[in-house]
Amino acid sequence: MKKLLKSRFSRVYVIAGLLLINLLAARWHGRLDLTAEKRYTLSGATHQLLQSLEAPVNVTVLLDGDLPAGFKKLAGSTRDMLQEFREISNNQVRFIFRQPGQGLNDSLKAGLIDSLHRMGINPTNVRARTKEGEGEEQRLVYPGVIIEYEGHAVGVDLLQGQSAIDGLHSLNNAEALLEYKLAGAIDKIQREKVPVVAYLTGNGQPQNYEIYDLIEKAIKPNYGFSILPIDSVPVIPEVFDALLIVKPMQAFSESQKLKIDQFVMRGGKLVWAIDRLYASLDSLMRSQGNFIAFEMGLNLDDLLFKYGVRINPDLVQDLNCAQIPLTVGSMGNRPQIQLMPWVYFPLLSSVNDNPISKNLDYVLSQFPQSIDTVKAEGITKTILLATSANSKISSTPAKVELNSVKSEEDMKAFSQGNIPVAVLLEGRFNSLFTHRIASAAKDSLADIYHSPFRSQTDSSNKMVVISDGDLLTNFVSQEKGPLQMGENPFTHYQYANREFFLNCLEYLAGNPGILQTRGKDYTLRLLDQKKIEESRSFWQALNIMVPIVLVILFGLIYTAVGKRRYGR
Repeated sequence: MKKLLKSRFSRVYVIAGLLLINLLAARWHGRLDLTAEKRYTLSGATHQLLQSLEAPVNVTVLLDGDLPAGFKKLAGSTRDMLQEFREISNNQVRFIFRQPGQGLNDSLKAGLIDSLHRMGINPTNVRARTKEGEGEEQRLVYPGVIIEYEGHAVGVDLLQGQSAIDGLHSLNNAEALLEYKLAGAIDKIQREKVPVVAYLTGNGQPQNYEIYDLIEKAIKPNYGFSILPIDSVPVIPEVFDALLIVKPMQAFSESQKLKIDQFVMRGGKLVWAIDRLYASLDSLMRSQGNFIAFEMGLNLDDLLFKYGVRINPDLVQDLNCAQIPLTVGSMGNRPQIQLMPWVYFPLLSSVNDNPISKNLDYVLSQFPQSIDTVKAEGITKTILLATSANSKISSTPAKVELNSVKSEEDMKAFSQGNIPVAVLLEGRFNSLFTHRIASAAKDSLADIYHSPFRSQTDSSNKMVVISDGDLLTNFVSQEKGPLQMGENPFTHYQYANREFFLNCLEYLAGNPGILQTRGKDYTLRLLDQKKIEESRSFWQALNIMVPIVLVILFGLIYTAVGKRRYGR
């Protein structure tokens, strides 16, 4: 080594060694995850997915160019994540960064923006400082990714499902969900077998534009889909992986309940989104400012009770709620209308770390009822969505009033908290009909329909129960037609209803291993802004002077060593 360093080509050897080290580091590198929340550690399911890729996955990240600081950080985290994806997949994941619309004329740029919108990637309007002293300008940023695999393409909006109000925490949550969104999209686009979801009809379920977003924008791009009239089949076919029961209006017969029960016993997954009481905004608008919510009589209480939950005949109200237009006074003969919070439209959130609902924006509900969990042997109950700490319950007969909160005394009644509205049930379910089914019906199931009666599921099964049918529907505007699921028609703010529903389906019928990555925490370790302002000058001077001092010190030491060596 000494001979090499003293030889006439020593500098060439050093430069060549440094280049070799850099080339090797660029191709193979590792890192230690020393964070408490293990934010940089990929899950086993993601490793398995990436190592099983049989064809290249091309990823285009739309976060390039001059971006605000928060989006630059998101872009850097995305680059690091994709770099790790590429290494684990043995270079099957390839990625580039692009700035949308760069170099295109106005017409081509408009076409590109329309294509991104149809892929589900929506722009975010941000404020960016132009130059020092010149103020700020509005700028559109597309925080999205396009993933292509064997001729198929899918768009991923990295901020979808996040609050548009708190930008810092939204970007932080987006970083926490990077692995889930990227790995989840790759998992879906390369699947050979797609889970099939059935929408059950026959009991007054909506089949109009109220479910347009649910079917066309949520289910069909991700799953196989079919509408299933319950009375058209003797047993629900096993080809369906999951069954949706959304906002039924008519009672279920015992034979219909038997079909649903046996679908569960054979391992089928269920999403219930049902109202026990009938209450709607249309009823309020047609009335004189109030109406009585009445019970639907769906005849499902015993079935749900057997599975471990009870939907109560009440209405949940919450001070943390969406806004609707209300008359607040009059000027002359004209009423003054203003957007005001309305307690019958609670904004629901997660109360635990379940990956279905964690790191989501609020979910909009309309006239929800409360859910109680009841004893069911072998069943685990997890609350997915609940109200805030300032809520209350109105028991039957529940009167709905346009101006329900009129004074501070009324507000004091909102003393209940975390009232469950959506519950996940997991375990080995027992049939409601174990000692109730007639022998003739039992024989028919076995001999004619080749689907023997089962009194219990063979293995652990799961379902989601939501006590609000409107949570999965959308409003319909006379001007715009069907709105998006979770979009408030008065403020046009879109809540995370669609993301919550898709997470439910993924947990029930998709790849739950990938979904578990939604449970990651990213702790914001923010600097103290007050201390920053107080010590700004000191740290600026330190950052300027220390490098200069180090260079001068290195020069003096180098000169002194040279004089000592060659002076002899």
